[in-house]
Amino acid sequence: MTITREQAAWFHQTFDQLTDNIEKAVLGKRHVVRLALTCLLSEGHLLLEDFPGTGKTMLARALANTVQGSHARIQFTPDLLPSDVTGVTVYDQHKGTFDFHPGPIFHSIVLADEINRASPKTQSALLEVMEEGRVTVDGKPHEVGRPFMVIATQNPIEQAGTYRLPEAQLDRFLMKSSVGYPDKAATIELLLNAKVRDRAALVTPVITAQTIAQMSGLADEVYVDPAVIGYVAELAEESRRQPHVKLGLSARGCLAFIRVAKTWAAADGRDHVVPDDVRALAEPVLCHRLLLDAEAQFTGVTVDAVVSRLLDAVAPPTDRVATR
Repeated sequence: MTITREQAAWFHQTFDQLTDNIEKAVLGKRHVVRLALTCLLSEGHLLLEDFPGTGKTMLARALANTVQGSHARIQFTPDLLPSDVTGVTVYDQHKGTFDFHPGPIFHSIVLADEINRASPKTQSALLEVMEEGRVTVDGKPHEVGRPFMVIATQNPIEQAGTYRLPEAQLDRFLMKSSVGYPDKAATIELLLNAKVRDRAALVTPVITAQTIAQMSGLADEVYVDPAVIGYVAELAEESRRQPHVKLGLSARGCLAFIRVAKTWAAADGRDHVVPDDVRALAEPVLCHRLLLDAEAQFTGVTVDAVVSRLLDAVAPPTDRVATR
């Protein structure tokens, strides 16, 4: 069953309403806000990497406040333990049983602040829950529920005392983006309202968790022509042949491409995906999944340049393969 045009129009209207609400806290960053919402509605996780003071945490908190559900913030530090994230089983002397005390990961939206400051062991505690939506403690699985999203932040310039995220964990983030510095107009507006110390507090819930699940279901029904699917597959193959690329786009990355393209199309009020959706989302989907070799660093080749070269190398389809 394909999404109807009326449903796509409702999706578009609701998506814009959510975007406008989050922009109360994050000024002049509509594209990044749309990417974050696309990630949420695609049931994926988002990695925000940017310089200090650009609003990474503000965006995450504003997104959490927009949804009428639970949210938590975990400040990742070197002494953080896996049980501090997932929870722990405690023996109850009165009952004579072991009871599970859930950790902060059991919320709808979880902000993992400065995730690369925690040890690899603690980082690995997120692998299962990000992939399967559950944690296993003492051999017993515990579901975290839906919707569920991890928004992780990391600082690219302060590397002392940090632990680089392994490729296996990076691949579990649906998209990677950066907020960036505000433009002059947004900066002036921020300074004029300097008395507002917590702009995320201005954001109030406008949608329920049930509606988020409903929108996610509608996004899954967006039509994708086999020509577009072939385009994504060809991009994946070409990414593995690009010079200086040691690790290309994985099968998980291809699935991520299709998932976010469907949501992006619905957010635009369409019931089908077009090649431009794939091209528009190439950077946030690919940048953290392509691993360059050591020679690329010496020659000045960046991931952004590789993605741009990849899009130039593979021509988008111009005709449909099948009719609906």
